Amino acid sequence: MTDVLRRGRASLAFSFFAQGAAFALLVTRIPAIQNRYGISDALLPVFLAAVPILAGAGSVTTEQLVKRIPPSRLLRWSQPVVLLALLGAGAGGDIAELAVALGVFGLAVGALDASMNMLGVSLQRSYGRSIMLSFHASYSLGGIVGASLAWVGAHWQLALWVSYLPVVAVLLPATLVGSRWYVDGDAAPVEAQGATGGGVVFKLLLPLCLVMTFAYIGDSTVSNWSAKYLKDVLGSSEQLATVPYNVYMVTTLVGRALGDFGVRRFGAVAVVRLGALVAAGGFAVVASAPGAWVGMLGFTLLGLGLCVLVPQTFAAAGRLFPGASDAAIARLNIFNYVGFLVGSPLVGALGDAWSYRGAMLVPMVLVLVTLVYASSFAAQPDRYGGGHERPRTADVGRGSNGL
Repeated sequence: MTDVLRRGRASLAFSFFAQGAAFALLVTRIPAIQNRYGISDALLPVFLAAVPILAGAGSVTTEQLVKRIPPSRLLRWSQPVVLLALLGAGAGGDIAELAVALGVFGLAVGALDASMNMLGVSLQRSYGRSIMLSFHASYSLGGIVGASLAWVGAHWQLALWVSYLPVVAVLLPATLVGSRWYVDGDAAPVEAQGATGGGVVFKLLLPLCLVMTFAYIGDSTVSNWSAKYLKDVLGSSEQLATVPYNVYMVTTLVGRALGDFGVRRFGAVAVVRLGALVAAGGFAVVASAPGAWVGMLGFTLLGLGLCVLVPQTFAAAGRLFPGASDAAIARLNIFNYVGFLVGSPLVGALGDAWSYRGAMLVPMVLVLVTLVYASSFAAQPDRYGGGHERPRTADVGRGSNGL
């Protein structure tokens, strides 16, 4: 494997890490942001919903921009904007400044997420084997680091800008330097584009869009409701209630770090099916748990199961539309935000109207629906891993050393 590919993979992995840290620093300090700007409980959901909605708009815009601008260049400049917007959210003086900062953050993060995954899919194609999960493992690691730094800031009662400034000061120049080695992949050869004709047929992409939505409904259920569920339903202490999300993040990291080996050995379809079954089992354990420790086991299973779905969905879109993978990924990325928007309100509404135990069964059923669409993850035309691995190629596409 050439040094160009190795450097491209390492620099992109660091970009995923930086984004995981930045996003965790934002979402884990929402109570502090609310207090700083005096946002009412009624107005807070508007701010929270605006970010994924604008991120979806950013992803749509990215689909058009990559027709003229390489994804590496979009990633190079959207990531600093995200980091500066994070700092702006912590340093603003009034609610209007926060609205601007979060608006910029949302638009930029849509372009950032889409372009990161575009580069990941094209690098996987150049490697000829599954590496997509390793990038998302870097994101999970960044999320753990960001959440830990947020805890430090909250524990020491630091001002938001004091918590954010050192992180931005380190990550912003580091990502700019690393962006010199991003690698843009070339379009697939005509003979590999098959029946899609190099374009995106939404009917073919729809199963992957549904899987992406269901996966993020499950993920947002854990991130938004795990602490409340453990404390209010399973009777844990307030301190213990903070543990499930950390356990979920750690098991997500472990599952993604090992997941590529599973894809190479057994294929993407088998890994996705197993992930969906394990995640559904996790929700079932959470819904039926007699106490907090059994509930913790359920959240552990959720991390191990859900962690493989999103990276493999992006990879499957790249294989399904080899001649238009950037456009497919940009459209698919929108459903990341759809799931995020739907998941938390859905569980909350069902929990209030029915029961939180019953509400946990809804994402369980949705994750199980993934089994119906598992065949969409079949490698086309190649299968990565084991005896099916495509020969590695030295054609690594365009480097992105120039601005």
